Amino acid sequence: MNTSLTSHIPAGLRRWPVWPVPVLWTLALGLWGISRQDSVWRDEAATWQVALRSTGEIWDMLGQVDAVHGLYYLLMHGLFELFGAGTTTLRLPSVLAGAAAAAGVAVTGRRLAGPWAGLGGGLAFGLLPAVQFHLQEGRPYALVTAGAGLSTLLLVSLLAPPARDRTWPRWTAYGVTVLVCALLNWLSLLVLPAHAVTLWWVRAGRGVWLRWAAYAAGAVAGALPLVLFSRGQSDQVSWIPPLTWHMMIGPGILLTAGGLCALAARRGTGRFRATGRLSVAAVGLPLLAVPQLGLIGLSLVRPLFLDRYVLFSMAGLALLIGAALDAAVRVAAPRFPRASVLLVPGMAGIAVLALLPVELGKRAPSSRVDDVLAVAGEVDRLKRPGDAVLFVPAARRDTALVSPAAFAGLADVALTRSPAASGTLKGEEAGPALVREALLTRRRVLLVTDAAKVAKAPSAARDQAKAAVLREHFTVVEDRQVRGRRLTVYERR
Repeated sequence: MNTSLTSHIPAGLRRWPVWPVPVLWTLALGLWGISRQDSVWRDEAATWQVALRSTGEIWDMLGQVDAVHGLYYLLMHGLFELFGAGTTTLRLPSVLAGAAAAAGVAVTGRRLAGPWAGLGGGLAFGLLPAVQFHLQEGRPYALVTAGAGLSTLLLVSLLAPPARDRTWPRWTAYGVTVLVCALLNWLSLLVLPAHAVTLWWVRAGRGVWLRWAAYAAGAVAGALPLVLFSRGQSDQVSWIPPLTWHMMIGPGILLTAGGLCALAARRGTGRFRATGRLSVAAVGLPLLAVPQLGLIGLSLVRPLFLDRYVLFSMAGLALLIGAALDAAVRVAAPRFPRASVLLVPGMAGIAVLALLPVELGKRAPSSRVDDVLAVAGEVDRLKRPGDAVLFVPAARRDTALVSPAAFAGLADVALTRSPAASGTLKGEEAGPALVREALLTRRRVLLVTDAAKVAKAPSAARDQAKAAVLREHFTVVEDRQVRGRRLTVYERR
């Protein structure tokens, strides 16, 4: 590297790897408040209750529902078996995956634009609000992000390999990584068109294109059975609303921020820092933009737009932020050589303080729509021997599946087959007439449902029957609303 281009970089930073600092930084952010005040929301409750099942029961369930998350559920089942069920076991894989993704950003940024770009990008990754949210989620999206970061790093290394370097092991690792990510969430295959844009940008040779196409096709072929099978379970995402203009605000802000960072990097250096024809822009901009735009395009056909499905695109934004910070150091170094060394860590510290309300908010139970553990505690306090319990809708049974001890002694009078036995997430319930008959034999009934501000009117016939019987034959004696859930105690008139 030319001395004139590295004079702004301290000798220690040139000599030592930069990835350990972002790894420790992201680990600290992820472990901070990891229990979220002992709260678990409905999406995490799905992970929790499935992970508690046997491997056979999980396999039976995947034939009917949630096949798209099958690999993740099996992973969490193994972790629950080894370490026990708890909020730390539930969320620690995401924390570790987030740290791995930060390391990927740091190494990629360093390779493309130097140590300051790597350090700045790695630190920025852990501070992005979307990343902070999913660092503490018992869901697979942080793991997918780590995999996408690794596949991007592998691609960068393959586009500028050392002389006489054997590349097939890294091409194999690339294909396997893309495949594993697809098995965790097949929408992660949107990383492939992003990488294709990078290949086009850097004018990759015919041999590179052919190898990439072969390994990418292998990953797609490996994931295709899951993609086709999970389409038969598309009712799972039927709740996602159709695409609207206001839903474009978030992607618009992200793409604008990424473009501005790329422009700042170019203005600060006179060009994008590159290794050969590679540059941060050639890697970061496609990784940020293509998955976002691709998901928008898919959502025009079928509503699928949820930002967590393309969380891995945040690695592209972090790379661009790192390049912009590197450019800022370059501009400052000639006039303020000592102060410029503090620019990247100083900006990280300022960002922590500026984002403190966001950081605290992400770690509060109120950051999620509900908390299944809080309402379970209310059930445990208010229940009496012989009481019945109802769930409206049936999916709210998740609180009993996550906290079975709180519901011990209660009769789930609507349930005919448990979730595990029926291979479902919410179990099978009796018809309206049988539900009505069972309720009329009870003196007290505990109803678990959504809090008033998020509740929807019952739509299923059996849920309407539950509401009608309670309204006509019972009186409310207790009504508690806590963290998005509601517990109402009824007594027979």
